[in-house]
Amino acid sequence: MKFISWNVNGIRACMGKGFMDFFHAIDADIFCLQETKMQEGQLELDLPGYYQYWNYAEKKGYSGTALFTKEEPLSVTYGLGIEEHDKEGRVITAEFADFYFITVYVPNSQDELKRLDYRMKWEDDFLQYVKKLEKKKPVIYCGDLNVAHKEIDLKNPKTNRHNAGFTDEERGKMTVALESGLIDTFRFFYPDMEQIYSWWSYRFRSREKNAGWRIDYFICSESLKERLLDAKIHTEIFGSDHCPIELDLKD
Repeated sequence: MKFISWNVNGIRACMGKGFMDFFHAIDADIFCLQETKMQEGQLELDLPGYYQYWNYAEKKGYSGTALFTKEEPLSVTYGLGIEEHDKEGRVITAEFADFYFITVYVPNSQDELKRLDYRMKWEDDFLQYVKKLEKKKPVIYCGDLNVAHKEIDLKNPKTNRHNAGFTDEERGKMTVALESGLIDTFRFFYPDMEQIYSWWSYRFRSREKNAGWRIDYFICSESLKERLLDAKIHTEIFGSDHCPIELDLKD
């Protein structure tokens, strides 16, 4: 099985930058989006052979997630079931026979860490949500987690130490998640690989210089370890300030 996750930074803009070409070429079993930045009715995506699920933010042109799957899920839910978190369209959970699959767009702590306190609450509540699901069956979640976990995961760790996405607090929450029995699938296969990133600022010709951050992830329950085949970061694909990431799983 092939899974793809992509923060498209506005699906309508990405449509004009080769989105459909990549979508058809990669032929994923499940394809997830974050930061769709749209409301219902603003775009009709023609994806024959896929079931489509969208979660929109109440605020226009902001956040939002989508999940496209060839196999119809047993059930689909939106959000975490916690009102303060569920107004921004950040989570879709699809239940399949042998796992739960979640696309998630984690809140950014923002400039001057204005939302860091909220982010910490989100992290605790999201992990609790995952762990509750895990009591029933394994979980795979993917998306823009808005954190570079280790220094190896961004180009300039020293100068970014206290910036959103690389604070000790955010990195600590990721450590807690991974120590709870979850796997960062890319690092599972490539523990020491450097200079592979999934996001680059639009400023300062960052992508050209590969001054990036790895903030997009596939995370899975440890019980799926034997089914992991590969994890990829498609740095060759443009169309957003993020590139798509991939997880391959044995059927």
